[in-house]
Amino acid sequence: MTYELYYWPGIQGRGEFVRLALEEAAAPYVDIALVPERKGGGAPAMLAVLGNPKLSHPPFAPPFLKARRLLIGQTANILLFLGDRLHLAPRTEGGRLWTHQLQLTIADFVVEIHDTHHPLGPLRYYEEQKREAKRRSEEFRAQRMPKFLGYFERVARSNSRRTPWMVGSRISYVDLSIAQVVAGLRYAFPQASQQALRSCPRLRALHDEVFGRPRIRSYVASGRRLAFNNDDAFRCYPELDD
Repeated sequence: MTYELYYWPGIQGRGEFVRLALEEAAAPYVDIALVPERKGGGAPAMLAVLGNPKLSHPPFAPPFLKARRLLIGQTANILLFLGDRLHLAPRTEGGRLWTHQLQLTIADFVVEIHDTHHPLGPLRYYEEQKREAKRRSEEFRAQRMPKFLGYFERVARSNSRRTPWMVGSRISYVDLSIAQVVAGLRYAFPQASQQALRSCPRLRALHDEVFGRPRIRSYVASGRRLAFNNDDAFRCYPELDD
């Protein structure tokens, strides 16, 4: 089966968490965002699905994944679906639920990261809320980022010293997602994240392990992985890192 992934062109966003899982598993998929509009891809293809009134289970927003007749929305839900099929989740029900729980916590973290630069909402430009973003980022750097990273570090340590992974003895989609969050924080908050990650050796090692894996390394080098940029969830505004 060839999966179809729908997301906004030009940014990694939440779609990147799904891409990393598909790439690590060498799963056949089409990234619709990278398909030219003249060939039926890009944003128009995604918007056509979102606006289709005939869908009985329409997604609210991207990313969403087409798997034969299934259309699955929400990043954590997509990864829950893919985890078992791509061997990126534990085999037991308890293990799968725990992995899903961690992914939902990552989703909460990503919302807070995004809201540092858009505390008044996404419909206003950053330039319209710079003062509020500054205050929000101060709280995020001092309290929220250390709290989330500290939690994930504790989870990693409680798993096993013999493995770098968050859950069990094999890599899971949560490991890929945590590595992506660490990479994003290093882009968006280079000073604050360096300080916060000093007390998180397991997370630093996990990031390096994930991005050193052959398939992920090949994906990054291929040019198909977009660079972080300031239209995305992770944005680098130096004044918010000071």
